[in-house]
Amino acid sequence: MIGNPTQPLLVIEDSDEDFEAFYRIMQRQGVINPIFRCQDGDEALDFLYHTGSYKDDQTAPRPAIILVDLNLPGTDGREVIKQIKQDKNLKTIPVIVLTTSANPKDIEICYRYCVNSYILKPIDINRLIQTIQSFITYWLDIVILPDAVSK
Repeated sequence: MIGNPTQPLLVIEDSDEDFEAFYRIMQRQGVINPIFRCQDGDEALDFLYHTGSYKDDQTAPRPAIILVDLNLPGTDGREVIKQIKQDKNLKTIPVIVLTTSANPKDIEICYRYCVNSYILKPIDINRLIQTIQSFITYWLDIVILPDAVSK
């Protein structure tokens, strides 16, 4: 078993196939962190700020880590990152970009917004498994995360 059941992960991913692959790999690796999914940037902001469909919902806990794809419908991942990192209550949550975009402008913008990691999402399933295993080892086994309690 890897991870911590009190440190939820928020995955902001619009692709059902990509999310399912990620989720299955996490399960096979024995990750015990609860995993929540938002399918676009607007839903993610509602989740984080407890607005919209999450207004009275206690099932939207403060995530310990946020994984975000950049190319999302509606509010894109770049804008979600910008809002998170400018918010005094959310900016300490580690944000990891997991995307297919190798565009140098995207990489620069994301680091300018203070993301904690930028990971290219491989198309090859074996490389994807290795990439997610590396994420698990580093972020869920090695790193000490900030307290997930709202500041």
